[in-house]
Order: sequence, then structure tokens, then C-alpha cells
Amino acid sequence: MSRARPAALLALVALLLFVATALWTQFARTDLDWVRATLSLYLHGPWGLALRTAYCLLALAIAVLGVALYRGSLGPRRSAAAPLLFSVAALGLATVAIGDSWLPELAPLVAPLVHGLAANTAFLCASVAMLLQAWYLRREPGWQRSAALLWAWAWLAFVLLWVHVLWRDGPPRGLGQKLVIVVIVGWLLQLAASLYRRTRIASTG
Repeated sequence: MSRARPAALLALVALLLFVATALWTQFARTDLDWVRATLSLYLHGPWGLALRTAYCLLALAIAVLGVALYRGSLGPRRSAAAPLLFSVAALGLATVAIGDSWLPELAPLVAPLVHGLAANTAFLCASVAMLLQAWYLRREPGWQRSAALLWAWAWLAFVLLWVHVLWRDGPPRGLGQKLVIVVIVGWLLQLAASLYRRTRIASTG
């Protein structure tokens, strides 16, 4: 528990910084239509560096949470599958951020392929990891109440992701993608907050 608490706090700070930066770009970038423009379009131009940095912070939060929960797990469903998927998702997200900083100029034909592969990997691995982690927590001592919410929330994220991917005639792409991101980041915030509360209670109990 001694390492889980600072890990949870670090993840919370990283997640909140990502949310603040992503929200700010929606207002600051008047050249983009926030309903139609996907979040990745904000990686270039004004405030692009700030958002790319925020992407890396989000990747850090995802990886830290996955590892912290695995190391502190005591239940019968303890498995390295979820933290491994979270780490791959974090790597994909960081690849999007770092690759978009220099790859478009260095290799303009390769950049869209790398971006698409990395982004899809991040979304898919994160959504599956969320389901696995919530499933593990259902049998983790002291996590039953939070796990029920996280389990339903993870399914919502998974369904919304595939609706966004498959329903091409649905809502504008930007709005659909950002809705998926909001649900995923909200789930991560809930997980980090629950972990922090649990470790604080354990340290004072």
C-alpha cells in the first residue's frame, strides 16, 4: 500500500492535467470545429506541444495505474494481462504524441500509418484492459462496491468505442471520438480516486 498511494496521486494529477489541457484547446483553437475535429488534429498548430505533452501524461497515468493495481492485488484473479494491456495502450498513446511531433515532416507518407496504428492500439488495448481490471477487482478485497461501477463503466466505454468505429453515418467523428475519450478518462479518474481513497483509509486504519 505504501507505493500504491503515491502512484494513485501521480495518476490523478496526470489525468487532471490532461483533462485541463484537452479542454483548453477546445476553446483556444478557434480554427477547428470541435464537433467535427478529432482530438488528434489539435496535436498540430497552436497549443499542439501542450496537448502532446498531456498525451504523454495520460500514457503515464494509464501505465502507473495498471502496475500499481497489479502489485497491490491480493484477490484470486490477479493477472499480468491487464497491466500489460494498459502498458501497451500507454505506449501507443505516447507514440501518437511523440510521432506527431516530428514524423509528419520527416516521413509524411509514413506518419498517417504510424498514427493510425498507434491510436487504434491505444484505444483497443485500453478498453479491453478496463474490462479485465474491473473484472479482477470484483473479487479483490475491499473493492466490491467500486468494482461494480467500474465494470458497468468499462462496458459503456467498450460499446461506445465500437459504435464509433463501425457507425460511420452516426454523429460527427470529432464528437464521437471525444465522447469515447471522456468515458475512458472518466473511468481512469474513478479508478485512481478509488485507489487513493482505499490506500488512505488503509494507512489511517
